[in-house]
Amino acid sequence: MSFDWHAGPITRATPLDRHYRNTQKVRQFLVEECGEAFKFDRAFMAWIKSGTSATMGDVADQWLRTRKS
Repeated sequence: MSFDWHAGPITRATPLDRHYRNTQKVRQFLVEECGEAFKFDRAFMAWIKSGTSATMGDVADQWLRTRKS
């Protein structure tokens, strides 16, 4: 059974699976982790779908890394 990206509990340890979706719940988690400036863009979504990241914590960390000045 795949993870429910609409209703499941999302934590830094939540693993990404091939059924990953950019849901409101995912966005809420990432705003909490990354701050109010968080937003999805095409390059970031492509990185998530590339299989490079392993957990939602990795996703948040990558967004923060790429937004540092």
